[in-house]
Amino acid sequence: MSLIQSSIDQRILTLTLNRPDKYNSFTEPMGLELQDKLTEADSDEIRCVVLNANGKAFCAGQDLPEVVDRGKDENYELAETVRTTYNPIIRAIRQLDKPVVCAVQGTAAGAGANIAFACDIVIASHKAVFVQAFSKIGLIPDSGGTFFLPRLIGTARANAMYLLDEKISAEEAVEFGLIYKAVNHGNLPDETREISQKLASMPTKGFGLYKKAINQSFENTLNQQLNLEAEYQTLAGKTSDYREGVDAFLEKRRPDFKGK
Repeated sequence: MSLIQSSIDQRILTLTLNRPDKYNSFTEPMGLELQDKLTEADSDEIRCVVLNANGKAFCAGQDLPEVVDRGKDENYELAETVRTTYNPIIRAIRQLDKPVVCAVQGTAAGAGANIAFACDIVIASHKAVFVQAFSKIGLIPDSGGTFFLPRLIGTARANAMYLLDEKISAEEAVEFGLIYKAVNHGNLPDETREISQKLASMPTKGFGLYKKAINQSFENTLNQQLNLEAEYQTLAGKTSDYREGVDAFLEKRRPDFKGK
């Protein structure tokens, strides 16, 4: 049984966490498989990626029995799991030059929550709950948790989520700015499909430049970012999508973007 199911439809690559009996908690093989599947999105045929999960939970984070077992080796350090399993996933999502939509149908805990927060658009069922879950076992947030959380919701709320191990409902996550949208549980697949299909039909070449600019904004000064925007705007202006968008506007018709 594949730990990560993969399908392509209408230029959308859907990657599904498939360890439902273990609440989709990550083992190293599962993490490596997701990394491999994310490379499929590099294809010019893919215009959008959807990350979702089977079962009641979206992802419970790390499979603790795996690291406990590996810890029997005195040379093993938790950093090995972080570097091997999670860091490449976060980098792949952020560096991918097309949008990644995450659909959270249930509990997202630990690394599972932080992988969701690394995505470009997060939609959650009203049954979803987000929790860091690290403090109760004496660990710090990984998978970008210390990076994305304070930027998304501010230091005060990020502190409470981690230090107090607060569980955040889907509605609270929208209010705080953690995610984009909360929907009725039964509507999550349709909402995800509608958003991903819209994104796949849009000028995705520009989306890739936008993601690069957002990523670099975390490190740049205002002047550096203004210069970067001018540089990337020049690149966007040389795309076929830009020319098609302008032509469609002038001709008062619907544009047909190709992602080129």
